[in-house]
This record gives sequence, C-alpha cells and structure tokens, in this order.
Amino acid sequence: MNIRLAKSAVDTVGKTGQTEGLQHLISQMTPQSLKERMLKECSYICSDEEAFTVYMALGLGKPLLVEGPPGSGKTEVAKVLATLLDAELIRLQCYEGLDEGKALYEWNYQKQILDIQRGGKNDVFGADYLLPRPLLSAIQAEKTPVLLIDEIDKVDPEFEAFLMEILSDFQVSIPEFGTVKAASHPPVILTSNAVRDLGDALRRRCVYLYIDFPTMNREATILMRKVDGLRPALALQIARTMHLLRVELQLLKPPSISESLDLAQSAVNIKLPALEPTFLNTLNSLFLKTREDQESFRKKGGGKWVCKNL
Repeated sequence: MNIRLAKSAVDTVGKTGQTEGLQHLISQMTPQSLKERMLKECSYICSDEEAFTVYMALGLGKPLLVEGPPGSGKTEVAKVLATLLDAELIRLQCYEGLDEGKALYEWNYQKQILDIQRGGKNDVFGADYLLPRPLLSAIQAEKTPVLLIDEIDKVDPEFEAFLMEILSDFQVSIPEFGTVKAASHPPVILTSNAVRDLGDALRRRCVYLYIDFPTMNREATILMRKVDGLRPALALQIARTMHLLRVELQLLKPPSISESLDLAQSAVNIKLPALEPTFLNTLNSLFLKTREDQESFRKKGGGKWVCKNL
C-alpha cells in the first residue's frame, strides 16, 4: 500500500510539473508573439484580432469555439496550438449518432470474456480492460494535451450537454473502476460549421472566434508559403479565382483553402506561368466537388469566365 501511495505521489508531482510547464509557456506569450510564432513555426497566417482571441482563450483557460464555413482553417488552429505548446493533439471527430461510449470509454468485452473463460483474473474491470476514447485519453494523459472537438454541430443537443459537463470538471466516474480526474484542464478547441445552432449554455462557456475564408491577398500569401516555387502573380490569380467561385456562384461546396493549395501545386508541377481557361476547365474537379457545382461553373463560362475576370 505504501508503495502505491509513493508512486501516486511521484506521478502527481510529475503531472504538476508538466502542468506548470504548459502554463509557463502560455504566460510567456503575448498576442503579438503568438501571431508571430504561428506564422514562423507553422506558416499559419492570422489577423491581430484572431491572435488576440486565441490568446485570451489560453490565458483564461476557457474552451475556444471556432466557427466558420467548411475549409476555412478552423481545425488548423488546434494543430498549430499543439505545435506551439509542444503538446499532443487529441481529436474527437463528431458525427451524427456519436454517443458517450464512443467519445469517452468502452470496456474490452472480448478480453473480459476470454479471461473469465480461462479462469484468469477475478477483477475484469481493471485498467487493462478499459479502452479509452478521445475524452478519457485527454483526461488520463500524463502530459497535458490539446483537445480538439471537431464539428461539434453534428452531434445532438443531449451529447452537447454531456460534453459540457465533462469539460467543466475534466473528470469522469466509471462505476466499476472509480473516478478519473485530469491533473489540469487542457486547452480545448471546438469547431463548428454551423450545421446546427449550438446551445446558449455551451456558447457562454467558450471564447468565440469566427474564421471566414481569407481575403484574396491573405490567401495568396498562404499559397506562397505552402507551395514551393509558386510565383506571387500566379498565387494572386489563384486566390482571385477562389474568390470569384465563392462569391459569384451559388455553390453547394465552395472551394476550401486546401483546394486552393491543390490547384496551386498542380500549376507549379506543370510549370504554368499564368492561369489559362483550358487548365481550369480540365482540373475543375480539384476545386468543385459536386456535379451541380461543376455544371454551374460550365454555365457561367468556365475557365474563360474566370480568366476574363482576373
């Protein structure tokens, strides 16, 4: 018993040190230094307002709710923070029908049954039989992680309420096992595509950030930082193309930044000096992902319409 207590004390000291290390990293940041590090270390370009909002969420220890259209760079915020804080990124991908078992923990029933049949351990509800899912993994992590809850708008209000309870205390009671409590509350990023209105209670508990598609100049800068060999003039043409598609056409799936990058990389691969109608018509499947959107593009004039308006 004394050995167990001693080990528990050592573990607690270790986790406390890791927590203090993370808090020290956060305390050394300023909104400006955060923005500069995001650009320098992760090639992530953000505005002063966005950097300040992320900074405030970290400083207050509150979840950051990032909302915006699909493909605008919301998930990337969590990846960038994990890199800057030297923390593991634990991701809970939300979807319709997600329940507590798939998000929190499950028991390894097959292993339990096999051990019972073999006459093995009496206690088949120990840690060896517990299958942690993302939320429990974040609670149990020895080193404080960054928790990403992606596309929370896809779950139902009941799961949203359950999630709020977990996030408030960062502990879970497992009837057969006991209570598991995190040494510290990890930074939490929630993303939403606004498919469903989120509850007021969740919004109140979060710092809110809206990320829209970037401006043309900002998108061109992103392309040049991400795609080696891309010339500024071509980067700006691609950014203008994406802006035209998003604004002028009523698309079901407006092209994301990722699709801009695909188009830019393709242009560099074939050493294209400037956008051409044939190139855009041939590769429209890179940035238009439904048959209806491709048809809208063709009816508008396709590559000729784009190049005429660049």
